[in-house]
Amino acid sequence: MNPPPLRALLNPHLADLEEYAPIEPFEVLSARLGIPAERIVKLDANENPYGPVPAVAEALARHPHFHIYPDPRQSMLRDALGAFIGVPAAHILPGQGADELIDSLCRLFLAPGDAVINAPPTFGMYGFDARLAGAEVLDVPRRDDFTPDIEAIAAAAETRRAKLLFLASPNNPSGGWLDDDALDRLLALPLVAVLDEAYVEFADYPSRVPRVLDHDNLVVLRTFSKAAGIAGLRLGYGIFPEWLMRELWKFKQPYNVNVAASVAGIASLRHADRIAAVVATLKAERSRLYEMLASLPGIEAVPGSQANFILCRVVRRDARDLKLSLERRGILVRHYDKPGLDNCIRISVGRPEHTDALIGALRAEDGP
Repeated sequence: MNPPPLRALLNPHLADLEEYAPIEPFEVLSARLGIPAERIVKLDANENPYGPVPAVAEALARHPHFHIYPDPRQSMLRDALGAFIGVPAAHILPGQGADELIDSLCRLFLAPGDAVINAPPTFGMYGFDARLAGAEVLDVPRRDDFTPDIEAIAAAAETRRAKLLFLASPNNPSGGWLDDDALDRLLALPLVAVLDEAYVEFADYPSRVPRVLDHDNLVVLRTFSKAAGIAGLRLGYGIFPEWLMRELWKFKQPYNVNVAASVAGIASLRHADRIAAVVATLKAERSRLYEMLASLPGIEAVPGSQANFILCRVVRRDARDLKLSLERRGILVRHYDKPGLDNCIRISVGRPEHTDALIGALRAEDGP
């Protein structure tokens, strides 16, 4: 008797899982496009084009203990984060990027058949990680202005008894902000609301981190990838209610945050003023980029972005064709073609010379 094929041993709920589409790094792009890395204008992944503060490289060069396993409780990093965001370190858990914390929350709360509420168009990892856990993802589409449909979310929460709700503020890829009234209404629902603040440093509004101390069903996620410019080191953190922290300490991998990431994170927090100056520079460039995009006949830029990117609808031509044409020039943007994002591109805010190169290429693409 022949044994069953090994594929049959896999979890059945993973059989039809779609692979997540990541963004390629400089060296891969350079090899594929045949363009030197230093000539590539990379505006497709919302990375900080200025990179980390110089103190990060200095701290990494001085650190003597890379041969020792990291602190499983990340005590120094959590203390530094507590001082930075103004909440007790006992409520803070670092992760290997905020992505790991999204995955941990899904695996901690969800079993096959449980429900999660998602509000697309938004960050793809929420639905991806929920499906990894075997959960049903209840997609509640955003309105035409990209604001979440609070009434529909509430109806979905009650109909399916969803356990988790994921929302980003500012939202990716639209850049919109979740207002206080909407958040209050969502926190009244019988579920855990996970608010992803990956881009909050670029917003004109304050973080909701302090509200975690007053709400047992609110989680706020943050990252060092964007404003601090260390996306390659994969460092994020979450602010959790006390009851959930107790469960997370039992659940998490002990050495999930590596030594280099912790060293870089602490060095970044010691120079938060310099990071804030870079953020101010990027916000000013965001305004300039928007004004220039709005002047182009083939682009409809979505106004009011509170993040370090701008979503654009492409008119009069195929957005994917435009993305590939820009790519051949060494300019990378993110392309979307899904419900709510038909024929769209998202453009990260770069340095002024990146904006100038992009706008010049878009004008050339549009023709005389």
